[in-house]
Amino acid sequence: MICEDPVMEQEMELRPRRVRQRVLIVDDDKTMAEILALALNNQGYVALKANSGREAVEIARREKPHLILMDIGLPDIDGLTVSQQLCDGYDTGNIPIIVVSGNDSEDIVRECRSVGCRYFLRKPYDPNALLLLVQASLADEF
Repeated sequence: MICEDPVMEQEMELRPRRVRQRVLIVDDDKTMAEILALALNNQGYVALKANSGREAVEIARREKPHLILMDIGLPDIDGLTVSQQLCDGYDTGNIPIIVVSGNDSEDIVRECRSVGCRYFLRKPYDPNALLLLVQASLADEF
């Protein structure tokens, strides 16, 4: 950015830059992941996407997202196992995980909590409810 006023330029350099928080979306439904990524990007987040459990672990370790939105039904490793691996990981254990799933088993919420997930949101979900959970989870981290 070019600025003619040296005082203004100095003030701009001193202001802390807002870090765009990264959210990893883990869902085997590529269309749903893309729609959710678009919504998060429109809210000012950086959306990362993974379509399998292995890819999710790899991206989480490499990119260190601020939050993970995890589907349970993945093609290779179920989302609960992936969540457990990430929560137990030295470099990923502090990343909050919100499970977003259509799984309706009786004990699913308890299972999610037992592996370290913060929230559970059942599909289909209200997009505004998801955004509120995202904001709440990220506010706890900062």
